[in-house]
Amino acid sequence: MAGRSSASTKDETVAKLQSVKSKSCKTYGQIAADTGLTNVYVAQLLKRQAQLKPPTVPLLRASLPHLTDELIDEMLLPPLRSYDPQLIQDPTVYRLSEAIMHFGESIKEIVNEEFGDGIMSTVNFYCSVDKVKGVDGNQRVVITFDGKYLAHTEHKTENMMSRSGKIGKQDAKTE
Repeated sequence: MAGRSSASTKDETVAKLQSVKSKSCKTYGQIAADTGLTNVYVAQLLKRQAQLKPPTVPLLRASLPHLTDELIDEMLLPPLRSYDPQLIQDPTVYRLSEAIMHFGESIKEIVNEEFGDGIMSTVNFYCSVDKVKGVDGNQRVVITFDGKYLAHTEHKTENMMSRSGKIGKQDAKTE
């Protein structure tokens, strides 16, 4: 199984991982507490949308004792990050998309005002979902996006390795 990254293999692996989670009777939040990861990252791991890192293996094994060596080996490989195009039809996903579309322009303006011209990374990124009680006593969903800020750079040819004449010279120095 290791090394295969087709969509059908991913679906099979995800089904097995979800079965392991189900057998544990634990929530993503409980597994997160056991491993020191965020609840969303745990879900990403079990959906094969994130790569399990070696130092986390013993913590995840302790939290999910039914994980097989085969599943661990698969989780240690870089995943095929993908999504089902039909996912947008799920009401929760649709509302998240709607919220980003509705508030996106204002969020972007505030990011630019606070940081300058740039973006939030979703590679160096943390995400969590929390449940709180609102001032009105109703349950509320808190979704936190915590991403590294990446400034856009001016494209100067002097900073381009391919244009600076440094490409061949660097390789020669290491030989």
